[in-house]
Amino acid sequence: MLNHDLEASATILINANLAKVWKVLTAPELIKEYLYGTETITDWKVGSDIVFQGEYQGYKYRDHGKIISNIDQKEISYSYWSGFSGLEDKVENYSTVTYQFRKVDGKTEFKWIQKGFADEEKQKHSTTGLPALLEQIKLIAERK
Repeated sequence: MLNHDLEASATILINANLAKVWKVLTAPELIKEYLYGTETITDWKVGSDIVFQGEYQGYKYRDHGKIISNIDQKEISYSYWSGFSGLEDKVENYSTVTYQFRKVDGKTEFKWIQKGFADEEKQKHSTTGLPALLEQIKLIAERK
C-alpha cells in the first residue's frame, strides 16, 4: 500500500515568464523532451484523465490518473498511479503530483511536489532525481 505521508519536492527559479513555464509543463511535445520521451494525453480539465505512456528500457508503460486542480498559471494537481510503483492499480495506491508557479521579479519559481510513495526507497529515488528533472524543465523554458 502507498504511504501518503512520504513526499518528494523541489523548487527552481526559471528565467522565463509564467506563460512560458506553464506551456513547458502542459504541452505534450515539450513534456516529452524532459520526461524521457513520455507521451502525455490529457486536456488538463478538472476531472479529466491524464495518461503518461511510452517505453523505458524495453518496458512499455501506461501510467495514469485524474486532474484534481488547474488554476491557470498558478497550480496544477493530479492523481497518479505508475506501474513502476509495484503496487496494484487501486485508488489508495495513487500519489498526488502538484505543480506550483509563482512570479518572482520577472522570473518564475516552479515547485514540483509528489505525495505518496510505495516506500522510502522510491521516495529517495524521486527526491534524488527531481533537481535534474527541474533543470531540464528550466533549460526548455529558457530557450523558448
